[in-house]
Amino acid sequence: MKKILIAEDDGDINNMLRDLLTQNGYAVTAAYSGTEAVMRFANEKFDLVLLDLMLPGKSGIDALSEIKTAGSVPVVALTAVSGKDSVVSLLKSGANDYITKPFDNAELLARIEVQFRNNAVSAQNLIIFKDITLDLERYDGFINGEPLHLSKREFEILALFMQNPKKVFTKNNLYESVWQDEFMGDDNTINVHISRIRLKIAKIKPDDEYIQTVWGIGFKMT
Repeated sequence: MKKILIAEDDGDINNMLRDLLTQNGYAVTAAYSGTEAVMRFANEKFDLVLLDLMLPGKSGIDALSEIKTAGSVPVVALTAVSGKDSVVSLLKSGANDYITKPFDNAELLARIEVQFRNNAVSAQNLIIFKDITLDLERYDGFINGEPLHLSKREFEILALFMQNPKKVFTKNNLYESVWQDEFMGDDNTINVHISRIRLKIAKIKPDDEYIQTVWGIGFKMT
């Protein structure tokens, strides 16, 4: 069952949304301020967030920023403003979609279903190991939502490791898979790329090890 967080300070609207979503097969958690929404998001796993932009405590935009930084869960914004500039600003801030108040219930349900469908397609392009996520379509890498800024070769090496986390890769394996050429014994090329990946990971998670050197053989995820 998909779980949705409703962040809406108007009690009547919050109750209406909770009833609507529950009747349509969703599990629902309610929050009544931006601060509470961020706290609940940090402590529970949600599949989608309905987020009112005019919230007490943390503003809706601030809550949106923190939620999107923490993960890739889709956010549908609830807003009373429909001007072009406001909508563009909202989407640039990270919202996946929006609906203006007052809204039609059937339209809201349809927009939620679209987000779940899009998210399912996007998930097929993701590789996840521990708290590292790689997006194979966009060549983006993240740890806990923070970008790794990997080069193309670095991304491909890390993707190879993460797709086969128990396999020990020799330098010959890596060179032939990533460079698609015969390995001529140039250890430095592989070592430099592995070192750069480790450094980029360590900038975000300095106390954790992700790539292990298996002495005399090669490298693997740890």
